Order: sequence, then C-alpha cells, then structure tokens
Amino acid sequence: MSDRIIVDRIAVFAHHGVLPEEQKTGQRFYVSLDCELDLRDAASRDDIGASVNYAELAGRAAAIAGSRRFFLIEALAQAIAEDALAAFARIEAITVRVDKPSAPVPHLLEGIAVVITRRRG
Repeated sequence: MSDRIIVDRIAVFAHHGVLPEEQKTGQRFYVSLDCELDLRDAASRDDIGASVNYAELAGRAAAIAGSRRFFLIEALAQAIAEDALAAFARIEAITVRVDKPSAPVPHLLEGIAVVITRRRG
C-alpha cells in the first residue's frame, strides 16, 4: 500500500521515564504517526467517511501520551499503535515514532527516538 496519512510531531508534555526525576518533573515528547491505508475511495469521492479523521487520530495519540505514564517510550509507542489499529478499521499498518529530546544520557545529542511498526492481523 502506498497511500498514507502522516501526523508529524505532536508535542506532549508528560512524565515518562525510568528515572524518578523524569517521573516527577516531566519533559516534552514528540509523537509522529505514519498510517498505511487505501485512500482511493476517499480521494475519488472527496469524503472524510472513506478516510481517517487525522484530528481524531492525533487527539487519541496525544491523550495516551499525556494521560498515561510509561517507564519506556517503547511501551508508549506500542500503546498508541494498538489504540489506532483498534479505533480505525481503515488503517492497515501504523508506524509510531516517539522522540525524547531531553533524554538523560551523559552525551551531547539531539535526542532519542523509538520507531515501531504494527500491522493489522
């Protein structure tokens, strides 16, 4: 499938992390979604009912990232992927990227990211 809906870098302030300091003070995370689905019908009919409402998709991901706590961003990405596949029957596969720009590692870096892909069935 070559059709995609991409939601890029939803900013969320949350308290994910292994260290007690991360859990207490929190930090900014970015969530990106890359959904594979067939958009031919939506495009030919110009009908949102034949697509996925990306505002709702982004809202669900932001709600998970902002309201639940995870030790690992891997678990956060998995929860978002599972939710999207359960909520939107048209999505055939989803790639979720979670960026942690302020990861507490003793090196100069731009950030840490996890990318997972999950497919239906």
